[in-house]
Amino acid sequence: MRGWTARACTIVFLLGFMAEDRIGPRLGRHGFAAMALLLATMALVPVGLAPYGPAPILLVLLSAMLASRYRGRELWVWLGLINLALGLVMWFTWTRERYIGITLLGYASFQMFAALVMRYAAQAEQAGDALRAANADLLATRSLLAEGARDHERLRLARDLHDVAGHKLTALKLNLAALARDPAAGADPRTTFCAKLADELLTDIRGVVQAMRRGEGLDLGAAITTLADCFPRPRLELELAPDARPASLSQAEAVLRTVQEGLVNAARHSQAQTLWVVLRREGGELQLDLRDDGRGVGELRPGNGLRGMRERLEAVGGGLRIERTDTGGVHLLARLPSDPA
Repeated sequence: MRGWTARACTIVFLLGFMAEDRIGPRLGRHGFAAMALLLATMALVPVGLAPYGPAPILLVLLSAMLASRYRGRELWVWLGLINLALGLVMWFTWTRERYIGITLLGYASFQMFAALVMRYAAQAEQAGDALRAANADLLATRSLLAEGARDHERLRLARDLHDVAGHKLTALKLNLAALARDPAAGADPRTTFCAKLADELLTDIRGVVQAMRRGEGLDLGAAITTLADCFPRPRLELELAPDARPASLSQAEAVLRTVQEGLVNAARHSQAQTLWVVLRREGGELQLDLRDDGRGVGELRPGNGLRGMRERLEAVGGGLRIERTDTGGVHLLARLPSDPA
């Protein structure tokens, strides 16, 4: 009976340990602590029921799990309490007292090693997240700078066409009009034909100038996809309406930075696997809808990233709404005016 109880506790521990990666982020601080206490109990029971067995190795796994959530003094307090409980269980259930000290020291060393390895792994992951976020920021900045340079060049060419070619064509039209009033030259059909060509050419140039001033703007689809490629997760699901074009470069920057921050938050905080991004035009406004499949709990408290996102949108006349989805993910709804602020 003792053996079956020890096996059942071991199975419960292993199931809980494997499930922690999925349910741990949803438990919150106190929920995770309760789960850790339950797993510690499930690991200590086999130590007492099956002395001298390999059951203490379960506490090594628990130490690694604790190191993924705690650091500094909190982590050392947890490890100290675990080993104190392990020592007491061994003292009251093991009969060979001379093995207790060295066994406890050995397993405590393994626990500290597992905790240190997990801490270094967590630090490496955080450094990787920071590097990916910085890379995404550089890519967004590069896209915006390239679009700014193209926009500047379009405006320069549009001004040159308007000021130089338009001016000379207007002068040509005036001279042809004066020539048409001359009895000798006005009767020549070629004069009328040249005046007509000048009118058409001036109209065409004005159309080209207007088109160049409008431009097509930043290719948001390509820029957003490039940002998402920096992150191993979440997977990006992008939907851009054909008429959903920002009215200015500043609005395009606000959209791009909002998606960038959404990607960073989903990768770093939400443990999300998918981020849905929808850009559409509704009721004369441009709406950007971001939603992930994270499993967070509790009220959302905006950090510096979300506050900066809201300030950037408000600077161009827009706004931001932040809420949780029914499944615990993050839902961001940004709006921008149809005309540049």
